[in-house]
Amino acid sequence: MAELDVEAVESIDDEAVPTGVDAPEYVLYGGKGGVGKTTMAAATGLASARDGTATLVVSTDPAHSLSDTFETDVPAEATRIREDVPLYAAEIDPEAALEEGAGVFGEGGENPLGNFGGLFGDEDDGPMNSLLGGAMPGADEAAAMQKLVEFLDDDRFDRVVVDTAPTGHTLRLLELPEIMDTMVGRIAALRQRFQGLMDGISGMFGERGDDEEGVDDLDVLRERIERLRATLRDPGKTDFRVVMVPEEMSVFESQRLLTQLTEFDIPVGTVVVNKVMEDLADVTPAVDTDQFVTPNLDTCEFCQQRWEVQQSALHEAQDVFRGHDIKRVPLFADEVRGETMLRVVAACLE
Repeated sequence: MAELDVEAVESIDDEAVPTGVDAPEYVLYGGKGGVGKTTMAAATGLASARDGTATLVVSTDPAHSLSDTFETDVPAEATRIREDVPLYAAEIDPEAALEEGAGVFGEGGENPLGNFGGLFGDEDDGPMNSLLGGAMPGADEAAAMQKLVEFLDDDRFDRVVVDTAPTGHTLRLLELPEIMDTMVGRIAALRQRFQGLMDGISGMFGERGDDEEGVDDLDVLRERIERLRATLRDPGKTDFRVVMVPEEMSVFESQRLLTQLTEFDIPVGTVVVNKVMEDLADVTPAVDTDQFVTPNLDTCEFCQQRWEVQQSALHEAQDVFRGHDIKRVPLFADEVRGETMLRVVAACLE
């Protein structure tokens, strides 16, 4: 087997990195696992911050890799990770968010109904509270959605770039506004039925009851849900970018994601095809291509076979994603980690 003499890339000309990005306020990268969503989000965030745009890169993927990609520790809370440009990052920890009371269901991850079962003589751990006041299914994903909403509303950031979880998790996350809206409506209706009883109890103590506060919390939650839904559906504010690799299964998975995003009325403006076996010079002239190894399609039989597989997938992807802005990122010999390689990827996404 022939050996490749690969020289590590130590620097990239500053001009090779885009200054700013042509993107709306919110950019979400989605796709199946292992296609490079984290890489694209990190590269976009870095390029976005270069023109002084305060940019947050946030991961909702339970298997976080932003820290590895940026080669720096990324905490759960939005933290500035660069001194020279306003680049921030966060890796959402849904379980921690739920425990600290950041979940959409109230303090400590509880249902907004609170200790409603107590009105019927239930103990704290009784069946009524288990039904109405316990942790709800999907509460961890809801907590992640709540944290994401908080970041989208944070005035510190002019742009938020989201590294989403693999397709299945992402779709469940995107379904949450609809599910939660229905749930909130049902909870509000239930509270309405017992409002007289609550008012009576509050009046006995001559003060505002916790239940009224809970109703207000539900109103706030409903308003946040509606605002998030409107934001995700507005192409002037949001660009959901599908990331795939040139393989048949990845095309199929991406087509499924695109179909379901369309059902949610979420616009997909860009499709990124990652790990394409082609010369970097064919993707972007901004980078010195002599610093990178490219597959030898003339003498490498393995490269030739993979090239044929990729070309077939790319041809199919052209039909599936016709009308979208398609970006290609080549297959690199080096793993994409650290600012140097992220600069190269950012140039490919320009």
